[in-house]
Amino acid sequence: MRNLLLAAFSVGAVMSTGVAHAACDDITLAVFSWQSAEAMSNVDQFILKNGYGCNATTVAGDTVPTITAMIEKGQPDISSESTPSLLGDVYTNGAAEGRISQIGTAISDGQVSGWYIPKYVADAHPDIKTVDDAMKHPDLFPAPEDPSKGGVIQGPQGWGDTVVTAQLFKALNNPNFVLVPTGSAAALDGVISKAYEQKQGFLAQYWAPTSLLVKYPMVRLEMAHDDAEWARCTSKQDCPDPKPNYWKQAEMVTLASSKFSKRDDIGPVKDYFAKRSWTQAEVGKVMLWMTDNQANGEDGAKWFIKNMPDVWTKWVPADVADKVKAAL
Repeated sequence: MRNLLLAAFSVGAVMSTGVAHAACDDITLAVFSWQSAEAMSNVDQFILKNGYGCNATTVAGDTVPTITAMIEKGQPDISSESTPSLLGDVYTNGAAEGRISQIGTAISDGQVSGWYIPKYVADAHPDIKTVDDAMKHPDLFPAPEDPSKGGVIQGPQGWGDTVVTAQLFKALNNPNFVLVPTGSAAALDGVISKAYEQKQGFLAQYWAPTSLLVKYPMVRLEMAHDDAEWARCTSKQDCPDPKPNYWKQAEMVTLASSKFSKRDDIGPVKDYFAKRSWTQAEVGKVMLWMTDNQANGEDGAKWFIKNMPDVWTKWVPADVADKVKAAL
């Protein structure tokens, strides 16, 4: 989701390269900078390299340029975590031409953005379930600079979620609330963390899965979604007349270039991708460990493989699982 660059890395194989790589050969995996994608790409690399004997390597990427390269050049082979519905014509046209396709699911329950309130507020006020419900109680979500009004904490400018939040706020036209801007992802997390630790009420734009939601449980408020209105105005910063509209759950899937999909030497690898997925809760545990330990995707992948075998051993045959465990 957050499109920054990440340095690539590689993990050494434990099997003899002459035998190990002959069965699978080269596979390139795109790594994106947000934690869930970073972790999943590195999990894929570790399992493919050590369990299947592939010469699996990662390459740093950014969503649109990477998907475009997969479509136009056939490289990299795999995007471990992507959201086609957010890629627009880039993906739609490429898929229609058979240049790229979905070969698996990354996060089984997808990714979702929205307006969130602390769980302790939701528990104390079970009647607050929707955005409209929250808008009736500005006193429960005081703005930091003006507690006489409710505040909606939003992310930094440049984020798609920030555009949607601004348009939704404009559409609701509630004079008892104000927008509370933050200048960066760290600032957004900082405002939420401080308020949560002080058990204050707040209403904030956020998304799942993230490590923050594991550390500080929050409840997503509900509201209806309309695709046509989303395309017309909700997602467009300069649209002057937004109507109340909300995010819908977005799919998190694994994409492959046609060059990869047409290979006849990777049947077991295709089976792996077809079975491999984790839930928001499962990847959330990995992200929380990465955050608490200032760890990168490679470290997170190894922690996951070591500490959550009940999840990943379901993705692979027993002999592959044994090789992966031995590689640790």
